[in-house]
Amino acid sequence: MAQKVCSSPFLKPFFLKTPIGVSSPRRQRRHTLPASEFRNLTPQDAISVFEIEREAFVSVSGECPLTLDEVLVFLSQCPELSLGWFEEGQLVAFIIGSGWGKEKLAQEAMTTHVPDSPTVHIHVLSVHRHCRQQGKGSVLLWRYLQYLRCLPGLHRALLICEEFLVPFYLKAGFKDKGTSAIAVGNMSFHEMEYQLRGLAYARRNSGC
Repeated sequence: MAQKVCSSPFLKPFFLKTPIGVSSPRRQRRHTLPASEFRNLTPQDAISVFEIEREAFVSVSGECPLTLDEVLVFLSQCPELSLGWFEEGQLVAFIIGSGWGKEKLAQEAMTTHVPDSPTVHIHVLSVHRHCRQQGKGSVLLWRYLQYLRCLPGLHRALLICEEFLVPFYLKAGFKDKGTSAIAVGNMSFHEMEYQLRGLAYARRNSGC
């Protein structure tokens, strides 16, 4: 029998189906954790978030988009702009965002949350090393963008990424706005924009 899972009033419910061949729950021990769950992150998730982020980014660029303290700040100030993917209770992928009030991202956007703003700054999307090359990043990003479309007052999402990631975000529906004013050490970035309002979706319906 399907189990309904929904951890936020703005997250569309989804169902976990019992695999074919699995015996009835009456004849086996009931599991206390859902097989898969999408929910907003909390400060209690900060250490798991930072461990995944550190492994993913330090080995590639030597820099983390967010320090542990910054993760804690954003998950305290704007948890509704985050989304985590949990399997058997373990975090496998996440996105953290914050509010931003200007047309383009500036250096202060890296550590600032602007409440009640129409723009979300996506700071980081990361997937656990054991779950990469499985399409989880694309799935999580799609769910996050549909979730943002359900939040009142939001009109667009911005992020910065290195050049090799531009095709990934273009495929997800972002537009390349050119070179970002933000730089970290010798690294330069592209600024990407996603419009949350006025888009027609031919293949998928957010169900909001």
